[in-house]
Amino acid sequence: MKKLEDYVVSIPDFPEEGIIFRDVTAILQDADGLKLAIDGLLDILKDVDCDIILGAESRGFIFGMPVAYELHKAFVPVRKKGKLPREVISRDYELEYGMATLEIHKDAILPGQKVVIIDDLIATGGTIDAITKMVEELGGEVVKVAFVMELAGLKGREKLADYDVVSLIRYEGK
Repeated sequence: MKKLEDYVVSIPDFPEEGIIFRDVTAILQDADGLKLAIDGLLDILKDVDCDIILGAESRGFIFGMPVAYELHKAFVPVRKKGKLPREVISRDYELEYGMATLEIHKDAILPGQKVVIIDDLIATGGTIDAITKMVEELGGEVVKVAFVMELAGLKGREKLADYDVVSLIRYEGK
């Protein structure tokens, strides 16, 4: 039986020399790989008391929605700037070569609600750091942050040291 790691395609020297790109889309392209990923996330959340599953655009939607469905929890999307139709709060965050902005509906999380954040990958942690701040600004409590993959060499977990962070697959490099 294959492990989840077996479904990840590693591409050397992309996007630049010395980097190994870990392609999560290969998990999605195989029904067994996708099932392993979703089942793995469900397993690490089985004892977590939460009200909301929050997914970061865009792969957090892919992995977060089936988890929310299976746990019978609300799903809240965090989008890139300008994509949400109602009143939002926003947060800027750093990219490798610049800045970006994330938004969430102002009424998406009520004070006291417990939130699990799901995304495909933790690298530097900047995206999820911005999301945790928005959740807390709305009065929510981040009870767990779950990733399919972690690039431990980029030290994103350090940026999220105040939270319970888990990943299904951990790569030591970048």
